[in-house]
Amino acid sequence: MPQTTHHRICPLCEACCGLEITVDAGRITSIRGHEADVLSGGYICPKAIALKDLHDDPDRLRTPLIKRNGTFEPATWAQAYAEIARRLPPLIAAHGRNATAVAVGNPSSHKIGLIAYFGKLARALGTKNVFSASTLDQMPKQLASGLMFGHWLSVALPDMERTDFLLVIGANPLASNGSMWTVPDFKGKAKSLRARGGKLVVIDPRRTETAAVADAHHFIRPGADVFLLAAMVHTLFTENRVTLGNVAEWVNGVEAVQQAVAPFTPEAVAARCGIAAQTIRSLTRQLAEAPRAAVYARIGTCTQTYGTLASWLVDVLNTLTGNLDREGGMLFAKSAAFASNTAGKPGVGKGVSTGRHAARVSGAPEVYGELPMTCLAEEIETPGEGQIRALITVATNPVLSSPNGPRLAKALDTLDFMVSMDIYLNETTRHADVILPGVSPLQDLHYDVAFPQLSWRNHARYSPPVLPRDPSQPEEWQTLLTLAAIAQGQGAEVDANALDDAQFAQDAQRLFGTHADAVIAATQGYKGPQRALEVALRSGPYGDQFGLKPDGLTLAKVMASNASGGIDLGPLQPRIPEMLRTPSGKVELAPPSLLQDLQRPAHDLSAPAPDLVIIGRRDVRTNNSWMHNLPTLAKGPFRCTALVHPQDAQRLGLQDGALARIHAVTRAGEVPRSVQAQVHVSDQMMPGVVSLPHGWGHDLPGAQLRVAAERAGANLNALLDDQLRDPLSGNAVLGGVAITMVTTD
Repeated sequence: MPQTTHHRICPLCEACCGLEITVDAGRITSIRGHEADVLSGGYICPKAIALKDLHDDPDRLRTPLIKRNGTFEPATWAQAYAEIARRLPPLIAAHGRNATAVAVGNPSSHKIGLIAYFGKLARALGTKNVFSASTLDQMPKQLASGLMFGHWLSVALPDMERTDFLLVIGANPLASNGSMWTVPDFKGKAKSLRARGGKLVVIDPRRTETAAVADAHHFIRPGADVFLLAAMVHTLFTENRVTLGNVAEWVNGVEAVQQAVAPFTPEAVAARCGIAAQTIRSLTRQLAEAPRAAVYARIGTCTQTYGTLASWLVDVLNTLTGNLDREGGMLFAKSAAFASNTAGKPGVGKGVSTGRHAARVSGAPEVYGELPMTCLAEEIETPGEGQIRALITVATNPVLSSPNGPRLAKALDTLDFMVSMDIYLNETTRHADVILPGVSPLQDLHYDVAFPQLSWRNHARYSPPVLPRDPSQPEEWQTLLTLAAIAQGQGAEVDANALDDAQFAQDAQRLFGTHADAVIAATQGYKGPQRALEVALRSGPYGDQFGLKPDGLTLAKVMASNASGGIDLGPLQPRIPEMLRTPSGKVELAPPSLLQDLQRPAHDLSAPAPDLVIIGRRDVRTNNSWMHNLPTLAKGPFRCTALVHPQDAQRLGLQDGALARIHAVTRAGEVPRSVQAQVHVSDQMMPGVVSLPHGWGHDLPGAQLRVAAERAGANLNALLDDQLRDPLSGNAVLGGVAITMVTTD
């Protein structure tokens, strides 16, 4: 078998870098950056190299497993489907569709088969109990963007290659290569920014990798971003620095914002933020006076009780400094396919709504069709009509990734039935009755659905499979359709291809009306997600409109560009008002629900900050918990350490390298929560703040992650309270949580 070279989009984080993979005799011999890739230009991080480890990992599941007498046994796909068909429909018949639930993790956003077909499974189940990882890290940004601009994925992005001043708050893009901002090689772009005379300023409780390459870094108390941002907005008004620039005629609510931030003077918030009033004014002036500027904020600003407010105020700042929808400021991507803000009538829409239903136990409102992941345990535990009795998980590990994992693990053991679709027997899937293995990324086609809508540059890229798939294994979209059919009582022996054909015909009729037959005929050569992609590309903003614009995009053209690095569709450009989907056709700067919620931090201004709080952190080698099982990423220094400032270490009697017990400060009557972690004394931390990375704790019985278990680490989320949420978005509070620490040596 001759040596072959393949070009592939990396599926392991939001950077979506282009890879060049060499295969010899069916084995991967080399992975490097693809120099011609139109998005990443040859850049890769260590995660890409680990794709070989992932594909070859002996722990990665390759056949279905059925639990019999408490032990997982290998099974055929037919046997696994039959077991699900035997147990799931009777449960639905006896207890109703809301006795079922589905939960999906972020790997699904990197696989077109999962992201395009998961919704079909959820709709087939007919349950309101839909949970995803979005309520663990990003729902505040999606909600704020939806309320302001009219759609959940209309997220304003820094135009980094043309800006003069970038302010980064609660984000570490040098480690993440962007989060809700697809920006591979952030370090290189930051270097270019500074070389042309621009400035990068970071505000974070930790002196992160991004802060290390910045012009300035300021510590901030975790959870205080809303106070800082409101004070900066206040300063813009009091110093007469407000300008709307190009979007002046498209903005509603400036006066309402001015009134709402009146209590948040720099002096009033300084102690709460840990940032001097004069520094707040100076930051505001730098932002307002820069020729072109952008404010970017992420995980730290989302994973707190004021997550939606902080996310909103970031874009208020960008708008009031004249940097919204301008080159060098904040712009909106124009995706080649699947973007709702390129479809329908431009400049107006239905906007977004929340609270169409609520969680049965807590009453938490639905947001973007989902309930908070932190409600899952109580919905399983609490008896009554609608109690969750059956759960299907897809590429998610909430026992490690969501707060109070021990409680959730205990709840999962009480389910009548659980199915997991996953590549590993992990801390969550160990509770399942049936596990259906996912396909290796290198055996699957790849087109990013979500990330081109969040990308620093417009593009279209497609990757065919690098290695052949075992013929006995269904494609992932076929598995989801089969599960959907079983949930609808159609049995296990359905033809997934026929189901897909029938559903596509219905969708074509709904979307194209009298032209449906022509669209069906034009896509005869494709099936599954390929067919959906062909339609989305051809009907999208750059598409050939099924022959009306011969020079436009088709799937064939995008596929043909694989070796040359994809199709470059140019830098981001101003898109307001065309991309707006609000009912008013304007940027809604002052959504009523956010103005009302701003009363919470106003009341909290004088509240004392805890003596010691904990936050998470991210490493370039880690995105999901299962990456700790890949030798390339697991090697090197132990990374699951608790970073503690020297002053805190001295007053608490903690020694560098020694073990310490971290206790959550709990409410009266709560079960105590604690973990043991290795201390690393570091002046990278703000005094009074401890940092422990997310996604560790691989010491639970029954999981099969042998490399990860060698250095299990401490599970930060086991400390956290699953009742703490941002009330607007339902997002979990993962940072700024009060703790105590004591030495165990």
